[in-house]
Amino acid sequence: METTTTDHKKINGWGIDADPKNDPTYPMRQRTAEDHAGYTWERPVQQPIDIEVLHSNERPNIPAVFGTSAPPSGLSGMIRRFAFRYSENSYLHWLPLLLADRVNVVEGVLDDLVHGHVPNIFAEKGYRAQWKYDKTSLIVKMATVVALAGGAAVLLSRGRGGKRLPSRTGRYR
Repeated sequence: METTTTDHKKINGWGIDADPKNDPTYPMRQRTAEDHAGYTWERPVQQPIDIEVLHSNERPNIPAVFGTSAPPSGLSGMIRRFAFRYSENSYLHWLPLLLADRVNVVEGVLDDLVHGHVPNIFAEKGYRAQWKYDKTSLIVKMATVVALAGGAAVLLSRGRGGKRLPSRTGRYR
């Protein structure tokens, strides 16, 4: 196999971030929570903090403005608090956040049921539009869900060690 050598200096823009004096984020790396060095603009007034706000451990301060409609709560909130202990370049930050989103969906459905509202999951997931524009992938998706649920049901119905459980009369079926 033949290797090719490239003179990287001829590539337009190559090494543009090599000089820290030319790095636009360089001054921000020197910033602390008390010292606002690195800002080239006047920071907006801090929004009042009256709820729990999760923010990156790589930022010394909370953003000036943040959302308040869905503060972390329940199991998904616990997972999010765990995730924010880790750096944004870690899988231990992003994978738990993905899991927390899925858990939050289940929590939302359960909350709806507790409050007497039966959610229309078919409409909320956009299956009507998917049926209209992409029937094949919807059928594959639904077949996969049915197969996984059926497989789980078969595994769970076997009992322990594959032994059959006795019926109410005491006889094995």
